[in-house]
Amino acid sequence: MNFTRWSARLPGTQRRAAARSAHSTPPAPRGPGPVPTARAERRTDDTAQEALDRLRVPEVLDRVPALVALLHGPEHRLVHANEAWTTAFGTRTPEHAPEGQDLPELDALNLPTLLDQVLRSGKPRTIKSRKGPDGRSYTVTCTPLDDAPDGSGGSDVLVFAVDVTDHADAAERLRAGERSQRETAVTLQRSLLPQELESPDDLRVAATYHPGGTETAVGGDWYDVITLGGGRTALVIGDVMGRGVRAAAIMGQLRTAVRAYARLDLPPHEVLQLLDGLAADIDANQIATCAYAVHDPNEGSLVYASAGHLPILVRDEHGTVHRAADATGPPLGTGGWDHTSGSIPLGPGSTAVLYTDGLVERRGEDLDEGITTLEHALAGATGTPQVVCDRLIRTAGVTADHDDDVAVLVLQHPARTGPEGELFRNAALDLLGGVEAAPRARAFASGVLTSWRFPADLHDLGVLATSELVANSLQHGTPPMRLRLRRTDRRLTIEVTDGNDHLPRRRRAELADETGRGIAIVAAIAASWGARRTLDGGKAVWCEFALPQGSGARPEE
Repeated sequence: MNFTRWSARLPGTQRRAAARSAHSTPPAPRGPGPVPTARAERRTDDTAQEALDRLRVPEVLDRVPALVALLHGPEHRLVHANEAWTTAFGTRTPEHAPEGQDLPELDALNLPTLLDQVLRSGKPRTIKSRKGPDGRSYTVTCTPLDDAPDGSGGSDVLVFAVDVTDHADAAERLRAGERSQRETAVTLQRSLLPQELESPDDLRVAATYHPGGTETAVGGDWYDVITLGGGRTALVIGDVMGRGVRAAAIMGQLRTAVRAYARLDLPPHEVLQLLDGLAADIDANQIATCAYAVHDPNEGSLVYASAGHLPILVRDEHGTVHRAADATGPPLGTGGWDHTSGSIPLGPGSTAVLYTDGLVERRGEDLDEGITTLEHALAGATGTPQVVCDRLIRTAGVTADHDDDVAVLVLQHPARTGPEGELFRNAALDLLGGVEAAPRARAFASGVLTSWRFPADLHDLGVLATSELVANSLQHGTPPMRLRLRRTDRRLTIEVTDGNDHLPRRRRAELADETGRGIAIVAAIAASWGARRTLDGGKAVWCEFALPQGSGARPEE
C-alpha cells in the first residue's frame, strides 16, 4: 500500500498541507549566476521524499497517540490496529477474520452501520463521544481510502478514534448540575402552587401544571382558587417572565400577595393595581402577567382584570366559545398604569379556561393561531373539569419534553336540575320605603327559610341576621336596597346591598349606646361575615351559616 496516497486522509493532514502551500515561497527566476542554494534545496527535498518512501505504514500508525485501525471490505476485516488501539481494547490479530470476531469494540461503539455508510458514499463520517467497551469515551472518524487505480474509490476504511473521556465527564458533570438545579426549581415551583384546590359551592374546578422539558429551565407559572365568601370565588393565573429558581421564588411572593389582597374583597382591577406596585418593589427589572377573575353566582358572570395576560375562554351552555376582551392593563411591574375590569357571561352549564402562554405559543406560529386552536379544542371538550383539562393538554401537544411551562385552570358552573337543583336556591326582595321595610324583610326571610325546611334554630338565626343587616342598611345606606338569600348544599348566605360605598366595621359599643351592635351580633351568630364595594358604586354586606349535615336541611323529595 502506498503510504503517501492515503496518509493525506489522516485528520489534520490536508489542513497542514494547505497551510504549507499557502506560505511557500515561489522559486526565484533563473539568472546567469550560479544557483547552489536551489540545488541544495532540491537535494533536501529528494532526501526527504526518499525517507518518506522508506517509512512503513505499521511503524507510522503505531507511533500515532490516537487509536487507529485499518479495515478492509464490506465485512470490515481488520488489516492493522496500532499500538494505542490494542492498548485500549486488547491485542488484535489481523488474520482477516470477520468483523465482530476480532473487533467486538466496533459493535460497542456502534460503528458497523457507520462503516457501511462510508463505503457507500465514499465520504468520511464522524460520531462524537461514544462509550467503548473499556468504559472510556471516544470521538471516532471513519475515512474511506482511495486505492482504486481509476480513483473511483476502494474498499478500505481508516478508523481514527480520539479519547475524549475527560471532556465527556466534564460535560456530564455540567449536565448533572443543571439537572439538579432544575429539580430544585421544579420542587420549589410545585411546593408554591396550591397542594389542593379550594372547592367552591357553585363551581367545579381543576388545574394542572406541566414544567418544561429536561433541557428547559422551570418558569414562574402559577394558578389559584380563592373562596371570598358570600358565594363568590376568585380565580387567578399568572406567569413570571424568566426561568429558574428566581422566577419560581418571585411567583411564590406574587401568589401569596394575591391571596392577601383577595381577602380585601376588592374589584379585580384594584387587586392588580396593588399587585403591580408589589411586583415593582420585588424587582424593578422583573415583569409578570396575571389574570384575576371573580365569579358571582348571583350575577351569572365572570368579572375579570388582566395584566398583559392571555384572554379567558368561556364555552356557554350551547357549546359556543367566547373569548374575553384583550388585556385590560399592562404586565405587572411596569408601574404607573390604571387597570380596568371587564365582564364575560358565565351562567349555568358554562365552562371557562384560564391558561399560560406555554399552552398556545409555538415557534414560527402566530400566537392568535394557538388561541384559535384552543378555542376549537374547548368547543369539543366535555366531561368534568379534569377531563377537559387533560384533553386541552393533549390537543396542544404538551409532552414531557415541551419547551415551556404550562399552567391550565378549568372551571365549570354546573346546570343543576332535579333534587340537586333543589339544594341551590335563591330568593330576593327589593327594600322599598322607610322603616317599614325592616318588618317586611323579616317576614320575607322567615317565609323563605321555612319553605327551605331549615331547622328551627337555623331559621331563627337567619331571621335575626336578616333583621340586623337590613337595619344597618336602612340607617347608614342609601337606595336602592336589596335583600338576597341563597342556599347551597353546604351553607346559607344572607346579603344586603345598597347604594352607599361606606363599608361597615365591627366596633365595641358602650353600655349606654343605643346603636353600634348590629354587626357585632351578626359576627357572633354567623360562621363568617364580610363587606365589599360593588362595581356600581355601592356596597354589599353578607354573612354565612354552615348547614348541619343530617339535620333536615335537605328539602323534602
